[in-house]
Amino acid sequence: MIEQDTVKLLRECAAGVKMGIASIQEVLGYTHAEELKRRLADCMSEHEALKGEAEKLLDRYHDNGKEPKAMAKGMSWIKTNAKLAVDDSDAAIADLMTDGCNMGVKSLNRYLNQYKAADEVSKDIAKRLINLEEKLAVDIRSFL
Repeated sequence: MIEQDTVKLLRECAAGVKMGIASIQEVLGYTHAEELKRRLADCMSEHEALKGEAEKLLDRYHDNGKEPKAMAKGMSWIKTNAKLAVDDSDAAIADLMTDGCNMGVKSLNRYLNQYKAADEVSKDIAKRLINLEEKLAVDIRSFL
């Protein structure tokens, strides 16, 4: 049971971190304020590091991980591009990213509760990802 929950939690972390990276990449080109751009880029670097950790652990379990759900990725892309086509301000970017962070935090907490038997290392990755998402949402509030 521990191994099953560990792999499932790591898969969700890997998918979530990929979604976060893709979302940041989508908005970076629209960002005007250097401070917002820096905060997003720093967060993306931290996401990349967590992605590497999760994938390394999944490799140990001989698992290829999981991609973000196509529907979620597609809806995110549509929402982002539709909103930025109308308003490409830093406030709009901060709003989109805050929504994404909140959804990520909610999902990851659900998975932590669902996969209680996961090992502490994978739980730690999930918690660090949650903290990263929460921190970004707070850090970009001044741009809302």
